[in-house]
Amino acid sequence: MDKLSVGLLGFGTVGTGVVHLLTNEQEKFRQQTGTQILINKILVKDPDKIRKIDQYNQLLTTEPSDIVDNPEIDIVIEVMGGIEESRKHIHTALKNKKHVITANKDLMALHGSELLQAAANQGCDLYYEASVGGGIPILRGLTDGLAADRIKKLIGIVNGTTNYILSKMSHHSVSYEEVLQEAQSLGFAESDPSSDVEGLDAARKMVILSHLAYSIPVTLDDVVVEGITHVAEEDILYSKKLGYTIKLVGIAELENGEIDVRVAPTLLPTNHPLASVDNEYNAIYVYGHSVGETMFYGPGAGELPTAIAVVSDLISVAKNMKHGINGQHIFLPQNEKKLKPADSIESQYFLRLHVKDEPGALSKITGLFNEQEMSLQKVIQEPIVSKKLAEVVIITHTTNQQRFEQIYQLLADLDVVIDVKSNYRVEGMN
Repeated sequence: MDKLSVGLLGFGTVGTGVVHLLTNEQEKFRQQTGTQILINKILVKDPDKIRKIDQYNQLLTTEPSDIVDNPEIDIVIEVMGGIEESRKHIHTALKNKKHVITANKDLMALHGSELLQAAANQGCDLYYEASVGGGIPILRGLTDGLAADRIKKLIGIVNGTTNYILSKMSHHSVSYEEVLQEAQSLGFAESDPSSDVEGLDAARKMVILSHLAYSIPVTLDDVVVEGITHVAEEDILYSKKLGYTIKLVGIAELENGEIDVRVAPTLLPTNHPLASVDNEYNAIYVYGHSVGETMFYGPGAGELPTAIAVVSDLISVAKNMKHGINGQHIFLPQNEKKLKPADSIESQYFLRLHVKDEPGALSKITGLFNEQEMSLQKVIQEPIVSKKLAEVVIITHTTNQQRFEQIYQLLADLDVVIDVKSNYRVEGMN
């Protein structure tokens, strides 16, 4: 096996990074794999577009079949994005006994089990390290580095756009709308940022992480998802005052065979390692039964960080081919899915209320919690003079989700409560 031939589906940001690495690090990769890795064809929409790397123009094609049906190509790298078209091309490539590498989180979250099964049936490799965390080797960390451990819990900042927005809101006391505009102008947020800011992007990554951490066939419908569009400056200011930072985090936790997966703005103690992860960076904090606590941190996107993950997968495929073990790494969920019920999901909660500024208002609120046998850890009351109201901020002690939802409704119906402005889960230090 003197040479390996690669076909690239897509030549955007990540595809350019892949070509850059394969061009400039060829000798290093040859030493690692014992073979030369060559680019055969690159699928593009517009072959006449001006690109940063133009020495490969003669390899450009607009026909997917030039890659997925090409008998000369050994490995297909999918970095074109989208779902249905990419899914079709990967199925065709696998059917033709080609190994596949993808960076497509949306595809793997929605159809990963199906594609992995197809790869296993054909004895082919299917790697997707770049689908979560950009240049952070979290998938390989779970399947290889922590393979001997049992993972109890994952907490991840897995979306750079929302982390950038919340970081700027926290450090510069500006509104969500202002920071979103800035993020869009800098290219950290799309013109339509809904997938990021509504939490869907992070939820898809948590599906992938849950598959690997727990071998459970979690689907996107199983993930409780809440975005950051309602996070107010006041929430961030009060969180700071109480010793917390608000981050959009994905949480996956397995307890007594039951799993809970969610994405939501969450208060983290300021001494939690994730609280200091700022701007567009990602981090995944892992709680293991044996290893204890460990964190994977780094750039969550970008041309070269993501390309590093793709090419690292390419090196793994080449090594597998050399040793004749392709398809033997395929990881399919093996355990039954049991979702944790609401009365078993425990957390502390943050509440911010607008109440009537009158004698006894606070005692009515605290009295309601006493009646429901829920204790409070911290309470702040401050007047809003311009509106003749008071703002009450509460952090509860640990309770279960079902009881909190009941009390939330009772609070909303209380005569002294004008509005429940916000509520968030509070994540402690385990």
